[in-house]
Amino acid sequence: MREAARRFPWAAYWIVWAVILFLTILPLLSVLLAAAIADAHGCRLDEGDVHPCIVWGSDWGTTLYGMALMGWLMIASLPLGGGAFIVWLVLLIIHRLAWGRAAKESKS
Repeated sequence: MREAARRFPWAAYWIVWAVILFLTILPLLSVLLAAAIADAHGCRLDEGDVHPCIVWGSDWGTTLYGMALMGWLMIASLPLGGGAFIVWLVLLIIHRLAWGRAAKESKS
């Protein structure tokens, strides 16, 4: 039981890393999904204008146009995600080193 309490919390760090990664690439996923939907239904998709796109009996042109324009958020999400990753990595290294030292001291 005491051994389980001494384990480093890797799971928490991996979950935070996954959230950072997901939020960083979310605008790219939006663009790729919009392009895939438009391509599958033979629709035109570009930044210049909204084009009609009939998907399941209704016009999705405006929605797909909005999803495609979300790609511009990558201008902010990529640097912010990269910065968050660097902060995450530094905190992980500091915590791991401090945890290792504390574990060595408790064994002594």
